[in-house]
Amino acid sequence: MRRLLQDFSPSTLVAGFVAVLVGYTSSVAIIFQATVALGATPAQTASWLWALGLGMGVTTLLLSLWTRQPVLTAWSTPGAALLASSSGVAMPEAIGAFIVCGLLIVWAGASGWFEKLMDRIPVAIASALLAGVLAKFGLDAVFSVRTAPELVLAMAAAYVVGRRLWPRYAVPGVLLAGVAVALAQGRLSFDVIDTAHVFALPVWTTPEFTWHAAIGVALPLFIVTMASQNLPGVAAQRASGYQTPVSASIAVTGAATTLLAPFGGYAFNLAAITAAICMGREAHEDPARRYTASVAAGLFYVLIGLAGGAVAMLLAAFPRELVAAIAGLALLGTIGGAMAAALKDEGHRDAAILTFLVCLSGISAFGIGAAFWGVVAGGIASLVATWRRRRP
Repeated sequence: MRRLLQDFSPSTLVAGFVAVLVGYTSSVAIIFQATVALGATPAQTASWLWALGLGMGVTTLLLSLWTRQPVLTAWSTPGAALLASSSGVAMPEAIGAFIVCGLLIVWAGASGWFEKLMDRIPVAIASALLAGVLAKFGLDAVFSVRTAPELVLAMAAAYVVGRRLWPRYAVPGVLLAGVAVALAQGRLSFDVIDTAHVFALPVWTTPEFTWHAAIGVALPLFIVTMASQNLPGVAAQRASGYQTPVSASIAVTGAATTLLAPFGGYAFNLAAITAAICMGREAHEDPARRYTASVAAGLFYVLIGLAGGAVAMLLAAFPRELVAAIAGLALLGTIGGAMAAALKDEGHRDAAILTFLVCLSGISAFGIGAAFWGVVAGGIASLVATWRRRRP
């Protein structure tokens, strides 16, 4: 505990908060859509927020404190989109499918096959994948100038000045500048906060196990979570120089899914985008102390889980442009480092560029996102290039 307190700093605390802010505001609406599609009651919807916040918080804390590395977990955003588009599945059947998905994730971690797959992906391709996934957030920050020029430009100026004068606290300065400008413009929507629903309570839903839910919900949920979430999550860790125990981490997220599924914890996975915020230099100059940023994020997640919808509504009070700008500026260093690592090896440069472009495109096929297809494209290009070099 003494070492943890010594390693904490204001920059890691803010990095943890920014990670949670970006994570919630970017996809919490999809969670609500998923609960509506499954016919959830208001109490069950609040229970989902409780389970998801608590699950992400506890698993993030456990993995970060155990490994002393910045390990963040998240809910499966493409999984939520899949659930939001589902029809004909009752809530008890969906809960049963969530448990099946959790057991499959545990198996993927315990068997070690996913870690073996990740070990075969070159560092250049993993770095390009990370850069491609994160570059979209940099572009979103730039595009936000069109709708909120004063707010975004003030935050950009705070970042440039902060990086010159106080580099460790540049991102906290950006956040404070953004909040100050938004407050002056009257763009903080505190009227969305419903104080009547401050705390969320868990609601148990007895699962029903059916073949059509296992095949139609559990299996697709498992595939998109592993391919679109865990794959870039591990790539983000590797690209940032962290060798987190992949198999154990995956198994922990699967166990959390299995235990919290009856309350709405449909699928947990390793985070990539929010984790990158805690793994960059903006979080802390010393890589060995950046784990405290994910610890802070874990604590914020737990608080959000316990407070339920009220805290989610508080996060929703921030303007969309403020969230986009803080995310893009906080990730600039990570994007640059990932691009540098991706292009360093000339032998994998073409494959890395192809991976980057496919990931940046955001295309999806068969319900699987661009991160997976970027690795496939880069992997094929790398194999062809290697095969050509080996021919006489």
